[in-house]
Amino acid sequence: MRVHVIHAHPVETSYNRTLFNTVVETLTANGHAVDALNLYDEGFSATLSREERLNYHEVPGNLTPAIKPYVDRLMAAEALVFVHPVWNYGYPAILKGYFDRVFLPGVSFILEGGGDRGKLLPNLTHIKKVAFVTTYGGNRWRTMVMGDPPRRLARRWAWVTFRTPKPPKYLALYDMNNNTAAQLNEFIEKVRTEIGRF
Repeated sequence: MRVHVIHAHPVETSYNRTLFNTVVETLTANGHAVDALNLYDEGFSATLSREERLNYHEVPGNLTPAIKPYVDRLMAAEALVFVHPVWNYGYPAILKGYFDRVFLPGVSFILEGGGDRGKLLPNLTHIKKVAFVTTYGGNRWRTMVMGDPPRRLARRWAWVTFRTPKPPKYLALYDMNNNTAAQLNEFIEKVRTEIGRF
């Protein structure tokens, strides 16, 4: 299976980078064709430009030369894994920018009738499996009080967007700064096991 792994953390020595490496290594060892994308290493710009917003509904004119390579990689994938931290109860800005700039009309959805009106039809139904691997600074209780927006987005928005047979897998480590070394290693092994079932 062709698996596109998208990573969003700026520090190469971070625990999150270790999770990304674990995902890539596990998928590769299990015979999957892996397309690994590190948004920071690629220098991906999270900023939606004025031109991009003005041309947002102009299919296929909304595919700028800067964005088309990322769209091509997304469209070639059969499965997706997002590896990222949760900051301020949300996605890192670079990952949010990736969704804003890459998940365009004509890419992630089609507006029946064209333009900026009409019935929204999913367009990423070639994606058969999706997983999120993430870390939180906040503990589970505090995050639940806040509604855990990243989990809800992953389990609801992503399921509607990709229309996979099952909801996206969500592997989360909460309160990571207060986890022991043994607990951090245990989560790495959990990720290795779960991704090994892809």
